[in-house]
Amino acid sequence: MMAAPGVFDLELHDTVTTTHEDEGSSDEFYVADEFQENANGEEAGSQQMETVEISDEMVNPCGEKKLEPPDFDLLKTIGQGGYGKVLLVKKNKGLDSGKVFAMKILKKATIARNQKDAAHTRAERNILEAVKHPFIVDLKYAFQTGGKLYLVLEFLPGGELFMQLEREGIIMEDACSFYCSEIVLAIEHLHSQGIIYRDLKPENVLLDKDGHVKLTDFGLCKEAITEGRVTHTFCGTIEYMAPEILMRTGHGKAVDWWSLGALMYDMLTGSPPFTAENRKKTIDKILKGKLNLPPYLTNEARSLIKKLLRKNPGERLGGGPDDGTPIKGHSFFRHVNWDIHSMRKAEPPFRPNVTSDEDTSQFDTKFTRQTPVDSPDDSVLSDSINQVFQGFTYVAPSVMEDMNNSMWVEPRSPRKRYMRQYSSSSRSPMMTEGISATGVSNMSHSRLNGHAGDFEEMDTTGGHPSRQQPKKAKKLGWFFKRP
Repeated sequence: MMAAPGVFDLELHDTVTTTHEDEGSSDEFYVADEFQENANGEEAGSQQMETVEISDEMVNPCGEKKLEPPDFDLLKTIGQGGYGKVLLVKKNKGLDSGKVFAMKILKKATIARNQKDAAHTRAERNILEAVKHPFIVDLKYAFQTGGKLYLVLEFLPGGELFMQLEREGIIMEDACSFYCSEIVLAIEHLHSQGIIYRDLKPENVLLDKDGHVKLTDFGLCKEAITEGRVTHTFCGTIEYMAPEILMRTGHGKAVDWWSLGALMYDMLTGSPPFTAENRKKTIDKILKGKLNLPPYLTNEARSLIKKLLRKNPGERLGGGPDDGTPIKGHSFFRHVNWDIHSMRKAEPPFRPNVTSDEDTSQFDTKFTRQTPVDSPDDSVLSDSINQVFQGFTYVAPSVMEDMNNSMWVEPRSPRKRYMRQYSSSSRSPMMTEGISATGVSNMSHSRLNGHAGDFEEMDTTGGHPSRQQPKKAKKLGWFFKRP
């Protein structure tokens, strides 16, 4: 998939990212805007191509000067990790003046420390620029200084679905159906662009001010996957990883539908379907165990979970050439009007309790209590390192259109902007033998005790750890609240 220079979205984990290529695949992190092969295996550059010089006037038709850190007021810290930090900011001049965004500030030296990491981030930024969808986080601007990269994304004040689950408990089926329907539409769109997501989990599902979802964190994506083609990268977050990834037998788009089943199970029961005290035992349960379903689930929910959590991707719902179509036709979504949902016109089951554009109450207080500071940038990096980030600067097409349509720039109506905060959860995505390892997941899950007892045992896919039977959940609104 060809993409023009854009920007990327990196997870901020405290562990420094390392990457390894797939065996026999030196192009795993191949950058589409630097090189691409045609159907005959020839380099695109070997053919006659028109060269277009990109001038300041073309990129900035209204004459607004290049963005710099002082163009944004720092309001709150909403995330922090090994690569840098995420701040809530307000643009103080020019187009979008007065609007609130999430600004991720990344250290070039940290990213460039490992060549594979740099290639990985370039591939990720291509995806974020190329993919525009109502249920995928939107990029607005990107710029850089001598030692830092600045990513300006929409601020989604509802925070992570994970935090809602942490606070409230387990989601009722009608709410689960709503969230899963929007997630299905997002994943289906990624697949239509030849992209496998590979990191679907509650931490990567964000809520906007109205309660609609948006996916974020595209660091584990695989591009240029066509029907029938597989990749062998061992990556993802263990609790949500499909068996074929763990077995390294090659995987395709069906892995995202397995993750949807695991996420759906998590939302309805309070924990992923396969967990244990360490990574090895969790993997064993996914590969060899039995799926246990609590008796309170409806037949429709049970049926969909079982069909999504099939070990054989060929038997998995969504694993065929029709991709998400049979999933959308399942009875669990019988009340979903897909046309209405695709236009974001369906009424969300829950509206985040936010009072203003700058409300950060849905974010972890260990970050929001910190003073928002962008430390002075006095880094002097080599030309070779700076070359890694060539073409980083980006302005969203919607912003360019506004520039062209108005000679006198006025602020548009307020919109919510967000960049995913560094999760307080201990679960981190794994990337080995092909992409990156942004930390080791320790398999613990703070909502593990949120399960109802008396699970039914199914022979469909994998096993579930034994649990003590908790107290009976009481129904409160769209959640089951634990006493």
